[in-house]
Amino acid sequence: MITGKELKSAIIHAAILITNQRRSIDELNVYPVPDGDTGTNMSMTISAAKRELELLSDDVTVSEVADVTASAMLRGARGNSGVISSLLFRGFSKGLSGLKTAENTDFANALEIGVAAAYKAVMKPTEGTILTVSRMAAKKAAELAKKEKDTVKFWQGVLNEANSVLKQTTEMLPALKKANVVDAGGQGFCVILTGMLNAFRGEPMPEEAVERSTSAPDPKVDFNAAVAQYDEEINFTYCTEFIIEKNNAKVDGAKLRAYLETIGDCVVVVEDDEIIKVHVHTDQPGKALTKALDFGHFINEPKPKIENMRIQHENKVKEARIVKQQEVLPVEPTKEYGFVAVAAGGGLERTFLDLGVDQVVKGGQTMNPSTDDILRAIHATPAKTVFVLPNNKNIIMAAEQAINLANRNVVVLQTRTIPQGLSAMLAFDETANTETNSSEMTKAFEKVSSGSVTFAARDSELDGQKIKKNDVLAMDNGKLSFTEKDVNKAAYKLTKKLVKSDSNFITLIYGADVTEEKAQQLYDQLTAKFGTKLDISLIPGGQPVYYYLISVE
Repeated sequence: MITGKELKSAIIHAAILITNQRRSIDELNVYPVPDGDTGTNMSMTISAAKRELELLSDDVTVSEVADVTASAMLRGARGNSGVISSLLFRGFSKGLSGLKTAENTDFANALEIGVAAAYKAVMKPTEGTILTVSRMAAKKAAELAKKEKDTVKFWQGVLNEANSVLKQTTEMLPALKKANVVDAGGQGFCVILTGMLNAFRGEPMPEEAVERSTSAPDPKVDFNAAVAQYDEEINFTYCTEFIIEKNNAKVDGAKLRAYLETIGDCVVVVEDDEIIKVHVHTDQPGKALTKALDFGHFINEPKPKIENMRIQHENKVKEARIVKQQEVLPVEPTKEYGFVAVAAGGGLERTFLDLGVDQVVKGGQTMNPSTDDILRAIHATPAKTVFVLPNNKNIIMAAEQAINLANRNVVVLQTRTIPQGLSAMLAFDETANTETNSSEMTKAFEKVSSGSVTFAARDSELDGQKIKKNDVLAMDNGKLSFTEKDVNKAAYKLTKKLVKSDSNFITLIYGADVTEEKAQQLYDQLTAKFGTKLDISLIPGGQPVYYYLISVE
């Protein structure tokens, strides 16, 4: 029989153990890219519960412990592995509901409920992952509970089964077999079970052996970061946006784009057979509007928009001082639609804001935001319906968990990259309904081919190819394409590979570790290669980790 005090201790024990082992779990990642990996995400997710459990008294029931754990992990869930872990513990909440103490049969039931919830949440469950390990562990728990009354022997049997299945994951997935590793999520689950078993055995609480930076970030606004977001040179005064209806289907928006680039920067032009949508920063908005009339006529709604960015800059610096050390507060909906996007890097954040995003959640590959981070951004968006752009495949599930927690309608678009998120925003039509926008925005970002250039975080071997730490990695739509020694050479080769016969646009977003001069050299090189065949744009993203993010449409 397990008491609430014992269960509380077991979960805290597990949280400390996986936090101490998170780096070794991270290193099981098949691709050696620097990112918010499995061990980090799982440890941060369960650590959210640890902080809440430490506030509970020792006379709590197992039901209360399970409820607090499930709620904290749901909100603190980061990455797919973190979300799945939170769902497994949500099973504890349901399976132990109303109980003061729990027997082995109760825990076996709780594990089965959690596994069912995890499988249901994953669109295409893949065997050979944490799902398989947890499912087989739950099956073993059900068998043991019928005959085993001793708590320690029960949990030891469950852990033995989990470890046995974990070893088999190497053969279940080709990618794991090629890398000769077990599944990282499954490993994390086994570590959690180990921590709980150690506590049930009466072992002392382990000491935390890692830096405090693994704890969740302070939700309060960083004043210096808020000011720095706008404290950069403004090259042109007016942010100008408009939509024109083409005179005829043969009108070429690329020519309008070429003109706008002579009078401004941050030019974004998208078109279909009927309209051209424009965004440009310029000192001569009148010339931009006049030139547009050569291509078509302005539509009534939405009307052209011209905003003085220098005044906006001054106002936002003042606003940053006002919100110093204050939490982002929920607001009441005052408009139909709003947007939350996940991005890292001042340039990317400004670009999303320019395109109409209300709240940018800082995060991405190196730091997956939690469900609660996204939820707070949703509640700070003054709209009845909020579209969320995760812009990373490992953030989608965390964003989806916010849907049922939000006090307004939330639509999570399955954007897996920053270029996809930008394309989705450009496809939004404020005159259309939610369903139409969701469909059209999805169609738009699915047409985008995304590339990225980053570096190897560690030595590795993949598909027989040896990868050395700090090698330049070229990623084609999330998969390793090739390695290089030179960043620009890798970006050039990758862009050429992404371009197809029907491609029209190339967008290069350069990161914090690439100089403007270096980025311009790549732009010139690609312009020389493709000439007037493709429209090429260069954007200072300021993103960490990735030297270049590349979009081809």
